[in-house]
Amino acid sequence: MDDWLIFRGSGQPHEGIERLPEPPPWRYFDGGPPLPVPDADDPSVARRLGDVARARVYRPYGDELELVNSALYLRRPLLVTGKPGIGKSTLAYSIASELRLGPVLTWSITSRSTIEQGLFSYDAMARLEEANLRRHLPDATEPLDIGRYIRLGPLGTALLPYERPRVLLIDEIDKSDIDLPNDLLHVFENGEYTVPVLQRIAATQPAVSVAVSGSERQAEIHRGQVRCRAFPFVVLTSNGERDFPPAFLRRCIRVELREPGPEQLASMVESQLGPEMYEESQDLVERFLARRADGTLTTDQLLSAIYLTSYAAQERGETRERLADQILRFVDTT
Repeated sequence: MDDWLIFRGSGQPHEGIERLPEPPPWRYFDGGPPLPVPDADDPSVARRLGDVARARVYRPYGDELELVNSALYLRRPLLVTGKPGIGKSTLAYSIASELRLGPVLTWSITSRSTIEQGLFSYDAMARLEEANLRRHLPDATEPLDIGRYIRLGPLGTALLPYERPRVLLIDEIDKSDIDLPNDLLHVFENGEYTVPVLQRIAATQPAVSVAVSGSERQAEIHRGQVRCRAFPFVVLTSNGERDFPPAFLRRCIRVELREPGPEQLASMVESQLGPEMYEESQDLVERFLARRADGTLTTDQLLSAIYLTSYAAQERGETRERLADQILRFVDTT
């Protein structure tokens, strides 16, 4: 029976998140006051072209569905591994879209990424410069608004006390410095963090409004402390290029995405390009499946080949086979 599944991988938005039961006692958080999840259509939300299309691409297998829903129920991060281009980051967009959890908060990891960058940024130099300028203005009597120099990062925004969980994509965690997984573990376990500069002024300014990631709106922080209410749905992607600390792995739900089969590919092509274009390009899908056995190809390449040949092959007289071969080149050559 699949009645327990909240996320079904259907690609159709629904209110199934309302059926999610209370978290287990060891994953209960009581941050507040509660904030509504921003609507993806809110004009204040920074849109990224293609997000809706990406959300419709992912079509999960049975055990993948079970593991995603396990992470939802247990309020645990989901560590997603698999070949490049297989749809690891797309999974986050699919969950956010289907469960109506607002726009995805994205943190792309590099070797220089730190936990502080994910939580918030504080422009101390800009604040100092403005303070020096205000000394020469005789009518500058209002206190300096420190909130203007603080912006919450994607991780810091996800941990605000939202009524529903935000979806946070931490992309390519294997590129991180060796300390970042352990730093993340601490934040994930506690569901909270502090902004030290706001803690220091809490006696005189207990509530400060700051900018948040991915939106023009602001959030109010009380006494420099942020604690989540609904633990965010965290998707960490990995290409399997490194090992992670055992303590980190124990606290994640792990899922390895497999390459999509014929039925999944058909669903992806139809959802992106329409059933008519799929009917005209079944031979390219078969070629893609045959070539994939000899090397790494991505679903994006297949979609690009179908789109290109449906137009260019007709207008320029090029053969579909030649154009398809130009697009369907192996990602790795090893």
